Amino acid sequence: MLDIQFIREHADIVKDSQRKRGESVDLVDEVLRSDETRRASLKEFEAARAQQKETGKLVAAADPREKADLIARTRQLSAKVTQFKDAADKAAEAYTTAMWKLSNIVEPEAPEGGEDDYVVVRKVGTPRDFAAEGFEPKDHLALGTAVAGIDMRRGVKVSGSRFYFLRGAVARMQIAMLTMAVDQAEKHGFTMTITPTLVRPEVMAGTGFLNSHADEIYRLREPDDQYLVGTSEVALAGMHENEILNLDKGALRYCGWSSCYRREAGAAGKDTSGIIRVHQFDKVEMFVYCKQEDSRGEHQHLLGMEQEMLAKVEVPYRIIDTAAGDLGSSAARKFDCEAWVPTQGRYRELTSTSNCTEYQARRLNIRERIADGSTRAVSTLNGTLATTRWLVAILENHQHEDGSIDIPQAMRPYMGGREVIEPTTWEA
Repeated sequence: MLDIQFIREHADIVKDSQRKRGESVDLVDEVLRSDETRRASLKEFEAARAQQKETGKLVAAADPREKADLIARTRQLSAKVTQFKDAADKAAEAYTTAMWKLSNIVEPEAPEGGEDDYVVVRKVGTPRDFAAEGFEPKDHLALGTAVAGIDMRRGVKVSGSRFYFLRGAVARMQIAMLTMAVDQAEKHGFTMTITPTLVRPEVMAGTGFLNSHADEIYRLREPDDQYLVGTSEVALAGMHENEILNLDKGALRYCGWSSCYRREAGAAGKDTSGIIRVHQFDKVEMFVYCKQEDSRGEHQHLLGMEQEMLAKVEVPYRIIDTAAGDLGSSAARKFDCEAWVPTQGRYRELTSTSNCTEYQARRLNIRERIADGSTRAVSTLNGTLATTRWLVAILENHQHEDGSIDIPQAMRPYMGGREVIEPTTWEA
């Protein structure tokens, strides 16, 4: 949610942000109209209630000959107060509804356009030339199946499409990768957190995921009415809902480990083979609460953390600055790190890091106390540090012609010193 005072004073900036996102510019005027109606209705209600209280005091001290008239007048005022309160409540509801539809204000530096209008910030590493090495690379599913590490067939049998089993050395590789991510995060001052994967509707809405991404989320209805999270960002954002934080000693940094669930609505026919686009995966997510003026610096720090992890798994990647029209509603700016996938001949997203400024904090009422004793909204940021999809890039970029897979050097201590995953004759 945005600051209404900012919208009143800088409607042009908010409208320009909406335009860049490809979202309704008229919504800004709707918010301002509903704000005026809300304030006017509240003023009428408060004036009528004050008059009702004053008349009530007169009744108590009135001459018996005047009391009947005053009582009748009090009843009339009571009906008016009820009427004005009703109008004020409806106006407040309309205002809140309009405000919650507005997306965050895009940072001026973010590229304009849609999904394909990103800007490549940097490329790191050089893709392997498999032709020069004399063999055709296998895709991650063929590799994972050959080492009895990925079993899609039985995943589908048990749970349906886009589910899978990870087994043996590939399952160990995922745990190794996520543990390595946690170790790195802790070294950088993040607090390790295992988060709930079911959240209340208010928390899911507060993070901004019930806007354009609502159809991606699994919802458990009666009797529970809860949502399965698609990232631990949701639980980590909700953890300090309705709290005043002390950020005098620096930002609060959390590292959340959780299973994540996504419906992949609208993904029919996309990435149907393997584990690139699945309904359940594990992830280590970074989440930061900081002072408003520190959010840009924290954003670069999270991006640096992601690059540090990608260097450890030794895959070529690029960093892209996501265009405004492809940002989630809560993000003011987002950078993605995309790894090279040899069999697809293109880069695929492995991480994203978003600066959500005060958008989520306003919706969840998370504040800090400042020098003059008042409070203000904090800024929140998030970033992926490792997730199941990373296995795709690791397997494909570290394969040999015989189907064996080198384990990246940094991961070997987490896999008992093992250096290579060998193919097996065991039927997967």
